[in-house]
Amino acid sequence: MTEPLKLGIVFFPAYDWSISPGHPEREERLLYTQDQLREEGLFDLPGLGEYRPYAAGDEDIERPHIRPPGVKSLAAFSHRVSAGGAITAGRLVLTGECLKSFALVRPPGHHAMRVIHGGRGFCNINNEAIMVERLRHEFGVRRVAIVDTDCHHGDGTQDIYWHDPDTLFISIHQDGRTLYPGSGDMEEMGGPTAWGSTINIPLPPETGDEGFLLAAREIIRPILDEWKPDLVVNSAGQDNHFTDPITNMKITAHGYAALSEIIDPHIAVLEGGYSIQGALPYLNLAIALAMAGLDWRRVEEPRPPAAQLATSPRTLDYIHRLAEDIHRLRRKPGTFDSVLRDDFWVRERSVYYDTHPLEGDLEGTGGGRFGGIHERQRESLFNCGQCPGLLIIQTRSEVSPLSTHLRLPRDPCPLCVKASQGFKE
Repeated sequence: MTEPLKLGIVFFPAYDWSISPGHPEREERLLYTQDQLREEGLFDLPGLGEYRPYAAGDEDIERPHIRPPGVKSLAAFSHRVSAGGAITAGRLVLTGECLKSFALVRPPGHHAMRVIHGGRGFCNINNEAIMVERLRHEFGVRRVAIVDTDCHHGDGTQDIYWHDPDTLFISIHQDGRTLYPGSGDMEEMGGPTAWGSTINIPLPPETGDEGFLLAAREIIRPILDEWKPDLVVNSAGQDNHFTDPITNMKITAHGYAALSEIIDPHIAVLEGGYSIQGALPYLNLAIALAMAGLDWRRVEEPRPPAAQLATSPRTLDYIHRLAEDIHRLRRKPGTFDSVLRDDFWVRERSVYYDTHPLEGDLEGTGGGRFGGIHERQRESLFNCGQCPGLLIIQTRSEVSPLSTHLRLPRDPCPLCVKASQGFKE
């Protein structure tokens, strides 16, 4: 047998897809990265290989998602290839061809929730969830940790795994009181059967390398070590960079590489990051080198004086206190956002879709108007006391009539199986 490569890189820049002309999530996002990786000779290094993605199918998309009118009305070809690129990266690791993998793909996906009526936060389908569920289906992977390092809270991934005790979701992000999507509070720790499997680390604006790495060492790494996942996935959003045009953080390329070393993911999947020339080429190169176990400290990016990128003592004190609070809270009995009614935990929600094409075409030729879909959703979780529970979701919006959807957990108990059968009857 040949030795596995240290790192497989799956590249898909989606040349022909954008939300609209001049939008931050547009074709150019990865073109400079592609040039940088080739100019630096990354693929000439031993132990690194480049791979092509394939397009995810309907079955792949439907494992984690509910789409009332069907996936074809929402997932353009570029979305399918982006999700397929994540699956390709996962298969490289699970088949043993590579020790680690990095899916440099777009469009992103971590704001896409379990139910999808339209696009949210530049995301239509959730690349990481589609990959994880495909790997579970194909390889039998059980315990998975997803660590989201995007500047925006990964609310879609959190929603998909809110009731799943076998999936640890950690999101480190700019405080939702100051940035879209406005969620990701420390107290959001999972549903009634999965308390403590969701961890949110909201950081103040202007947090730099020192603050991020402190949070990673004091919160992320200890929880990963305790939880012992079979697979670690990094939702590798890069919009915490000090040059990003839509966020307020101060991390550098070296900070991201060091963060990757601490998390030590098997698979990384690109999410956000909109400083097309000033950040992405350097960040992607540094992260790739870190994942391959190579020296990333010689990556040089244009940056202001160090004092301008420093994390304030006040923020560092806050992170120390936050770490203590998170470790204490995850071991206490949960305080849920659901109400127990008869045998079901019930929560009602309103979800807004802000990047769904109202005009123009889904394939991303641009020029359309976006947003304006409001979803009303009721989620009922069967309180069986034996498994994560049968999940019943009732949903409606302006583009979809009322529909009801049932989801059994991976290993349902007899009570949940019987309840699902009775509901269908």
